Amino acid sequence: MRITVFIVDDHSLVREGLRAMLAKQADIEVVGTAVNGREAVRDVQRLRPNVVLMDISMPVMGGLEATRQIVERCPSSKIVIFFPLGVGQ
Repeated sequence: MRITVFIVDDHSLVREGLRAMLAKQADIEVVGTAVNGREAVRDVQRLRPNVVLMDISMPVMGGLEATRQIVERCPSSKIVIFFPLGVGQ
């Protein structure tokens, strides 16, 4: 079974690093990325990935609000929220 993943982070280095790491896995396909929560909600509704990797702190719409909306609109997509180092310290 192929696992589809969508990556959400406002830092291009993080997005591309995660994409490169996941691309090495034969059973994982990164189907898209977004730089903020608003883009994520829009694109996840369209793409319906199995997993969303969500940054918590982003401009425009943060990860918590985006997660709430995605769970409401796309309940089959599972969301993993990650906290960058230094957040909350």
